[in-house]
Amino acid sequence: MENKEYERATFAGGCFWCMVKPFDEQPGIIKVMSGYTGGHKENPTYEEVCSETTGHYEAVQITFDPNVFPYEKLLELYWQQIDPTDPGGQFYDRGESYQTAIFYHTEEQKALAEESKQQLQESGPFNKPIATKILPAKPFYEAEEYHQHFYKKNPTRYNAYSQGSGRAAFIKNHWGEKNE
Repeated sequence: MENKEYERATFAGGCFWCMVKPFDEQPGIIKVMSGYTGGHKENPTYEEVCSETTGHYEAVQITFDPNVFPYEKLLELYWQQIDPTDPGGQFYDRGESYQTAIFYHTEEQKALAEESKQQLQESGPFNKPIATKILPAKPFYEAEEYHQHFYKKNPTRYNAYSQGSGRAAFIKNHWGEKNE
């Protein structure tokens, strides 16, 4: 982060493959990185995180220019990529590492995340409680290179995963086709 105007946002939304594309090509988004956060093991591997022994979530860390794409817009886009009512994972990915969470980097991010969560609960398309946690940011460990921008590297497998997991249908059903 060379530019002091840039900020970071960290979101866990199940499989990180599906959390990169929605943010990646938005104006003001500088970088989207897949990785692991929230746990106790330093520099975990994908296999370790999937073993559910590290306490880490699969997550994305987004470097963004808040003057172009404010944090509130990131939150709005984030909610539209997940099932925020599922406390056990996302779609067919189950377990702690696939749970949803917003990791805040500042008190302002915390307040905005809590406000957006409350607004979603009160006015959103869900009849169950919002299960997504709002947690303080912890060290973020970059995932292995083959996971970075997977949707570009392997579009056929990415699309099959997005469809097969149920994520694409859920998003379309709750938010419309613009968010697929």
